[in-house]
Amino acid sequence: QVQLVESGGGLVQAGGSLRLSCAASGVTRSMDGMGWYRQAPGKQRELVAGISRAGSTKYADSVKGRFTISRVNAKNTVYLEMKTLQPDDTAVYYCYGGYESENYWGQGTQVTVSS
Repeated sequence: QVQLVESGGGLVQAGGSLRLSCAASGVTRSMDGMGWYRQAPGKQRELVAGISRAGSTKYADSVKGRFTISRVNAKNTVYLEMKTLQPDDTAVYYCYGGYESENYWGQGTQVTVSS
């Protein structure tokens, strides 16, 4: 059974940094596209950043220049380095990954940025 487990969320002051990690288990090869979505209270879930197995990346305009996504295929782990965090970044962050034509999601990790 494929599972994604996130870690690294928490409370940080505006201008601070956090690093999220997401490790996949139950797979026999590297996952396909992986990345992060987020959902703030009362808002729809939105894509934050994605990365292909080959390393191509994409970002939401709101995080470009502040967030960096990376992955280590041998560990089936994807990371999200978040810098210059702002209160608008407060949300539950969900990791996702594609595998064998299915999309899998983590349970979510809370990121709270205080002003």
